[in-house]
Amino acid sequence: MSEGRWSDLTTRVLSAVVLVAVAAIEVWLGGLWFEAFIAAVCGLMTWELVRMIDPERAGVAIQLALLTGVAVVLSYHLPPLYKLPFLLAPALVGAGQIRRARGIYILFAIWIATSGLGFIWIRESQGFGWMVWLILVVAATDIAGYFVGKTLGGPKFWPKVSPKKTWSGTLGGWVAAAVVGTIFAFYAGFGLPFILVSVLTSMASQAGDIVESATKRRFGVKDSSNLIPGHGGFLDRFDGMMGAALFVLIAGLFYAPGGM
Repeated sequence: MSEGRWSDLTTRVLSAVVLVAVAAIEVWLGGLWFEAFIAAVCGLMTWELVRMIDPERAGVAIQLALLTGVAVVLSYHLPPLYKLPFLLAPALVGAGQIRRARGIYILFAIWIATSGLGFIWIRESQGFGWMVWLILVVAATDIAGYFVGKTLGGPKFWPKVSPKKTWSGTLGGWVAAAVVGTIFAFYAGFGLPFILVSVLTSMASQAGDIVESATKRRFGVKDSSNLIPGHGGFLDRFDGMMGAALFVLIAGLFYAPGGM
């Protein structure tokens, strides 16, 4: 075993333990505690986004971060007619402030705000069990992808966008998500189709990671920030969660089963 291949493992694990502990407490508490946590995370991701796209706009990054956090929480509590304007506010306001790659900023800003609403909707409207399921699917996808990819290696999944990702790690993530889905399907009585839902959620998680990786390569940065040792920034850590949350939110518009 090559030490270099696993040199970042200790830092990654320690950071992950702290992050998971904080997130677990917030998910358990729910309510305004969880909403404030999601608002902070979405705000930090917006700050990283602006700093990555237009690093000279430090003041604008802070303002848009605060706006995003407020918009995400208010969008959940407001009537449906007002949700969309608040979700679009960070993108529209930022479009007039950002001087580079406005299109990329707008798409990411909408994605961040919408996924933030998705997190809150899943926890507060669908229940604690659904939030746990989402977290475990994404975590299983990420962990299995990391260890299977590191161990087995093999052909790269998309080398021009994400050079470290392999097909073995990608497939390992799907299998791990299927295992999580099987456990929850048995526990909640959803049946075998729920396993497919879990795998699709895993794919959405991986798609979120790929989109963020492609954006970083577009702007020539390794990490969105250095706020989380061993993991980079919050965009680096939550890109998969955002992809999964957005998928579940959209799916929930058409079909939202009962709580777990």
